[in-house]
Amino acid sequence: MSLSTDSAAPGGDVFRVVGGARLVGEVRVPAAKNSVLKLMAAALLAPGRTTLTGAPDIDDLDVMASLLTSLGCEVTRDRDAATVAIDVPEEIGHRADYDLVRRIRASTAVLGPLVARTGSADLALPGGDAIGSRGIDMHIDALTALGAQCSSDHGYLHAHAPEGLRGARIAFDFPSVGATENAVLAAVLARGVTTVTNAAREPEIADLCQMLVSMGAQIDGIGSATLTIRGVERLSPTVHATVPDRIVAGTWAVAALMTRGDITIRNADATHLSLVLTKLSSAGADITVLEDGFRVVGRGQPTAVEVVTLPYPGFPTDLQPMMIALNSVSDGAAMVTENIYESRFRFVNELTRLGADIRTDGHHAFVRGQTRLSAAPVEATDIRAGAGLVLAGLVADGVTHVYGAHHIDRGYAGFAEILQSLGADVTRVSEVAP
Repeated sequence: MSLSTDSAAPGGDVFRVVGGARLVGEVRVPAAKNSVLKLMAAALLAPGRTTLTGAPDIDDLDVMASLLTSLGCEVTRDRDAATVAIDVPEEIGHRADYDLVRRIRASTAVLGPLVARTGSADLALPGGDAIGSRGIDMHIDALTALGAQCSSDHGYLHAHAPEGLRGARIAFDFPSVGATENAVLAAVLARGVTTVTNAAREPEIADLCQMLVSMGAQIDGIGSATLTIRGVERLSPTVHATVPDRIVAGTWAVAALMTRGDITIRNADATHLSLVLTKLSSAGADITVLEDGFRVVGRGQPTAVEVVTLPYPGFPTDLQPMMIALNSVSDGAAMVTENIYESRFRFVNELTRLGADIRTDGHHAFVRGQTRLSAAPVEATDIRAGAGLVLAGLVADGVTHVYGAHHIDRGYAGFAEILQSLGADVTRVSEVAP
């Protein structure tokens, strides 16, 4: 099945970025966007109040809260305490409507819990970033293996298991994060044993499994490519501390090297970014691993590095735009290969407006570095492209306006304010004429 996309809308706020700043200081990484949204969906599995701590103050969390509310839950956010509490009733709805689902891809995570809890789910085909087709065929295959009957019409996926789900062997051709999540979320309440092979191994998957275990699920092999789930009759609500956001941490790490700065990144797990930090070290960064994070220092023009995106523990696709931006101001030339999302190079056209020398061929981008870029108006097409363009603006001569600020808001809380705290001249303004 194909996926609708949500491209950058006209209007809205713009990031005004003045080039030339050297970023220096300390940042604290929030909980992972790519985890907390799925944990919120997992709360549907247990009647009662589940509380997630360290919740990031991002727009996508509001959308997921609205989706859960539409299913009968009561969601309470305490922004000061960085918590979100989900009160789940004994009886929940099973229809996830288009007006909410289209806004974030993570909405697909309600599919498994709804079928497991209610025996039925009607899910609008999801939206999210304009970075390429991300079909849900593997999600459907997993649910079908567990005994659900799936069909689609009028833009909705219908999944029904009136007799309940049953354990099964699920083997993925590709270690899809979303499909692995839905398989686990459905299997924890299925009768019998489910084995998932070639499962995604991202830290966010392990975080989800650990939360489910705290709710009473029985899951073996957490963190590996093979998960064994023994279904239980009922789960209980829990309190769970969400894993730190490795993509946000990686963004600040790249920013330090690009601007020849010095940033200490707190509440970050260096083991989740082993390959990324190795690449940055090869590019010239001095990296010191700390007890609660790491420090990145850039002392001169970076050296271009080759990057190939792959499922974890490979290089994360969400940091690919930042690495292209880094290579564009590095010494030498390097190839960046994108193996996850075929449209992730869309933002390259915007980066070349800043003077970057990039040639693309299929899923390869050849980047020839230079000393500095040149300011221009550009537009974000997704969360990570937007962040990458802002970083590029920091090393451009003049003032760069990055349109589509709402995209960046979906993944980075207080982006401009954090950059300001590090010494950057970055402000959020109303739309200006290109």
